[in-house]
Amino acid sequence: MSRIRKAVFPVAGMGTRFLPATKSVPKEMLPLIDRPLIQYAVDEARAAGIEEFIFVSAAGKGALEDYFDTAAALEMTLKAKGKTDALAALEPSHMREGALTILRQGRALGLGHAVRQAKYLIGDDPFAVLLPDDVIKGPIGALSQMVEAHRNVGGHMVATMDVPRAATSSYGVLNVKRRQGRVFHARGMVEKPRPDIAPSTQAVVGRYILQPSIFARLADLGPGVGGELQLTDAINADLSNASVTGYEFAGERFDCGSIQGFVQATAAFALDRVDLGKDFAAFMETRKLPEQMTA
Repeated sequence: MSRIRKAVFPVAGMGTRFLPATKSVPKEMLPLIDRPLIQYAVDEARAAGIEEFIFVSAAGKGALEDYFDTAAALEMTLKAKGKTDALAALEPSHMREGALTILRQGRALGLGHAVRQAKYLIGDDPFAVLLPDDVIKGPIGALSQMVEAHRNVGGHMVATMDVPRAATSSYGVLNVKRRQGRVFHARGMVEKPRPDIAPSTQAVVGRYILQPSIFARLADLGPGVGGELQLTDAINADLSNASVTGYEFAGERFDCGSIQGFVQATAAFALDRVDLGKDFAAFMETRKLPEQMTA
C-alpha cells in the first residue's frame, strides 16, 4: 500500500467567531500557549510521516504564509545574542525547501471544495486532510494512529469519537456496519443528522485519509447540507471504489474553532506544561465564577 506523504490543510476560513482578533490575524495563527493552531496540526502531520504540506488558503492570510518562511534577520539577531533557546523554539516553523505549497480558494464553498483544489498536487496516492480547528491532545498523534490502522484496511478513513446522541446534529456521523477494535467499518456517513435518526454516535472529526478516487466524486459534487460541497457526500459517492472506515482515536479533541473549545484547550495544555502547570493550577484555584452563574 502506498505510503502517505502528502497532507491538505484547509485554512481559508474567516474565523468570524473570533472577531475582532481575526480581522487582522488568521484564525490558524491564534496562539495556543506559545504556538499557533496551525503548528499543532503540522507537528501532528510530521509525526505521521507527512513530507509535503498543502495549505488551501485565501486572501488576507499573509501572516500564515510568513510564519513558515525563513526569518533570517530574526535568527541572525538571536544567534548574535546567544539566545539558543529562542532559536530552538523557531525550529518547528521551518519547512524543508519545496515542502510547502499554498493554494488560493477563491470562494469558500465548503470542505469538499477546499480539498478539490489540491487535486493536481496529490497525484495518484492516498493523502491526509487535517483541519487545524480540531486540536487533538494525546501521547500519540491521531494521524499517526490512523496511518498505522490504514495499512491494514485501506480505503477512505475518517477520525471519529463517540459523542452524546443529542450532539450528532453537529457532526458527520458514521453508519456503522461492524466494529473491529478501534476501527468501525461503515456503510457510509450522514452529515449532521437529527439525533432521533442518527445511525450511530460515532462522530467524524477533522482528520481524514483519502484515496485519490475522491477527486472524481468531488468534481461531480453538488451542494449539500448548508449549501456547501460536503466532503462527506463525496466519500459516500465513492463507496463503489473504496471502503469507508472510522478510526476512534485515543486522545482528547478540542474544537478550537469555537471560543469555548479554544479556552479549554489553552487550560489543558497549560496544566500539562512543566513550566506552567503548577502555578496555573494554583491560580485557577483562586478564581471564582461570577455570582450570576453560581446562584
